Amino acid sequence: MKRRTILYVILGVVLVAAAVAGILIWSAQQTQTTAGETLTAVVERGTLLVAVSAGGSIEPQASASLTFETPGRVAEVFVNVGDQVKTGDALAQLDIRQMALQVHQAQSALAMAQAQLTQLEAGPQPAEVAAAEASLHAAQAQVIGAEASLDQLKAGLTGSQIADAETRVAQAELQRKLAQLEYDRVVATTDDEDAIEQASYDLYIAEKSLAAAQAALDSALAGANADDLSAAQANVEAALAQQDAAQARLDLLLAGPTEEQIADARAQVERAQAALEQAELALERATLRAPFDGTISKVNVSADEMAPVGLPAITLLDASGLQVAISVDEVDVGRLIVGQEAQITLDAIPDVTLAGTVKSIAPAATLAQGGVVYYNVVITLSPTDEPVRADMTANVTIIVKELTNVLTIPTWVVRVDRLTGQTYVNQKVGSEIKRVDVTLGVRYEGVAEVVNGLKEGDEVIWVQEGFFEGFGGEQ
Repeated sequence: MKRRTILYVILGVVLVAAAVAGILIWSAQQTQTTAGETLTAVVERGTLLVAVSAGGSIEPQASASLTFETPGRVAEVFVNVGDQVKTGDALAQLDIRQMALQVHQAQSALAMAQAQLTQLEAGPQPAEVAAAEASLHAAQAQVIGAEASLDQLKAGLTGSQIADAETRVAQAELQRKLAQLEYDRVVATTDDEDAIEQASYDLYIAEKSLAAAQAALDSALAGANADDLSAAQANVEAALAQQDAAQARLDLLLAGPTEEQIADARAQVERAQAALEQAELALERATLRAPFDGTISKVNVSADEMAPVGLPAITLLDASGLQVAISVDEVDVGRLIVGQEAQITLDAIPDVTLAGTVKSIAPAATLAQGGVVYYNVVITLSPTDEPVRADMTANVTIIVKELTNVLTIPTWVVRVDRLTGQTYVNQKVGSEIKRVDVTLGVRYEGVAEVVNGLKEGDEVIWVQEGFFEGFGGEQ
């Protein structure tokens, strides 16, 4: 009786175990086929693009903020926002009347300095030499006459001697007139202080000689006395001084200008030229001109108001060519080269994809926040009829590489083992689902390259986590 009881117990246990096993197998089969939502995909062979993506904003290929560099009142503004302008077009202008006058004065000063230099470099003119020689001869005659008058006073005067005194007065008067004419000519034609001083001295001597000749004549008419003799002696000395001055003047003309005089004259020309260029530059800067063809985007000045020196008065954009500036991580920038194709989408025009090319890649990095290193990359947009505007938000995708004839699967079927880090997929083989470890390559826009583990045509499945996966699979 006891043995039979034990057998019944053993048989009961076996039956219960069999029942539990049957339930588990049935549950597993149900999980494989009906537990949870399932999605399937087929391993395909095709083309996979490798790209670098970044965000930025639309920019014109050139922009300029134009400022007045000299203070002044705005006389006229020639443009409005939105106007199209050509290179060199006048955009705005200050009141230039005072500046134009300064240019004219500088031009006159330069012309005078150049004339003086030309005169020095050309040497003495025949007319000048002839005039100097005439002055010397007249001075020599004046000396002879003055000395004769003195001698006559000492010896007593006759009627003919009085006539000679009158002749000397006439000669002295003529000499004074010549000296006056020479002084006027020098003052009118040159700024040379030495020449003006010499002409002034010659005029002074001529006036003194005339006074002495007149005094001698007066003395001859009144009879000689001590004062007459003194005056005649002074006349002789003045005539001698005038003769020496005339001789020095002639010698100076015949010797020509010195190197120092020519160098000084050239320096005066250079200073006058610099002053003219400065005045012309100020006049030129009084007008803002377009540095390139473009569109006026801002006008910050109005006529009759003071120009804001150093602050933008007019902003010009070159919208004929648009571009996008983006920042690319140092990990990706090595894949980029100038000329690569790019695709651009705009938040403002979401249904349109624009074409572009890589225009430039910065040779040096920009250190962003958090220590991440970025490089500035500029993308040029291809011509388009779409209403693209500056400052629109842009998303750029640069096609780095195109992989052809590779196995691909959607990334949503890929799973990662939490314990080992191994990537795997659930493959459907007939009515069964089994785990298959895979090696993946490039991933882009939801598609992954299959390097190992699957073949073309294999069916992979995504199964919502349920009893089977929780019981027998590792996630």
